[in-house]
Amino acid sequence: MGSTIQRDDTKRARPSAFDPGEGVSRSRCRSFLFLERGGVRWTAFIVTYQRSDDGYWRGYFAFRCAPGADADLLEVRTADLFVEETEREVDERARGLGRPLVAGLLDSAVDTAERRRGPTPDVQRWFRDMLARRAGERGSADERMVTESTPSLSALRELYESYRLDQVAHWIALLDADDFREFVEIRLDGRRIDFHSRDRLQLAMSVVQDIERRLPLPPFEVWVEDYLAHTEEYRRYARALHHESELP
Repeated sequence: MGSTIQRDDTKRARPSAFDPGEGVSRSRCRSFLFLERGGVRWTAFIVTYQRSDDGYWRGYFAFRCAPGADADLLEVRTADLFVEETEREVDERARGLGRPLVAGLLDSAVDTAERRRGPTPDVQRWFRDMLARRAGERGSADERMVTESTPSLSALRELYESYRLDQVAHWIALLDADDFREFVEIRLDGRRIDFHSRDRLQLAMSVVQDIERRLPLPPFEVWVEDYLAHTEEYRRYARALHHESELP
């Protein structure tokens, strides 16, 4: 059952993922499906709205964490994914995506929200403790020398995201073309990516996110310590992959 969003023009400390923003004449929110992510249940909603300036209907997915879940983010949303002349067209395109694609959109929305929010106090505390430990391992009483030679937390986060994408690219490069095509069709519930369609980037990115989710990649904190201990090896690997040299 759909429900009309009650617009609230009062100033909010935190914008809701279900509020499409200003310049909207009509909007609606409907529950879509339930998803599991890291042992936490999320509800996916499709939010459609009509802009007053051009009359077109737009749509995006919003996700809400289960009540009582121990999660830092309770609501997240995608960017606008659909732009159509009617709300029905937006709804049809959204419902044609399937569960694997929506799960990939949830992962992407959570990752984007976490990057925008920045590191949590726990992560900042862990980073400071790690720098202090590295200084101690080097026999240095001056932590500033270690800190100045170490990339910032945000820079390390960007390097980590690049590393994860590199692992996906390497995995794809090792696959036979026919095997990869079969994998993509399975992930998309039998749908093929039409590279002339408007959905090609969204579909392709959902496949990349699905591969990334299935690879046994280390969590950020583990990767950072290994990267700082073997920085030059990581750099050589990235150069080899990006220049199509012989890979290990």
